[in-house]
Amino acid sequence: MDQAVAGKIMDFLTGIGVPFELTTIEQNTFLPGLHLHFGVLQIDLEKLEFPGDILHEAGHIAICEPKARPFLQGDIFKNGLLNGRKAQEMHGEEMAATAWAVAAVTHLGLPLDLVFHEEGYRGGSKNLIDAFSDGKGFGFPLLGAWDMTHPEKGYPHMQKWIRDVSWL
Repeated sequence: MDQAVAGKIMDFLTGIGVPFELTTIEQNTFLPGLHLHFGVLQIDLEKLEFPGDILHEAGHIAICEPKARPFLQGDIFKNGLLNGRKAQEMHGEEMAATAWAVAAVTHLGLPLDLVFHEEGYRGGSKNLIDAFSDGKGFGFPLLGAWDMTHPEKGYPHMQKWIRDVSWL
């Protein structure tokens, strides 16, 4: 794991206000070294394998409907359903979190394969890199609908990094 890249990403998260904490994570997690804990991204640098995974998980916090953000915990889909969230909204947010991570890695001047590394996305990393090259992909129309993308430059350029509007 590249500590310098992880540090650059964490500096970015601090700058935009995505809450995270460095801690030891004892339980098994979906992504090694990362755990969502009531709207805070917990990062265990000893267990973290891919620093780009930080961006996708931070994206979940950043694009989550504001009133639901404090309830992001563990399996966010399962816990979202338990907290009365609609499946369709969470599926949209999953796509938007991916688009957000691409916008973030682009903003940081890092390569797409940092987010779409070979060990992730069930072998579809190359397809996702191709899909998101040149400002294309999926999920970014939601970022636009939430007034997060830059109005003139468009995706992947962002005017704000944290969603502040709810579903209508």
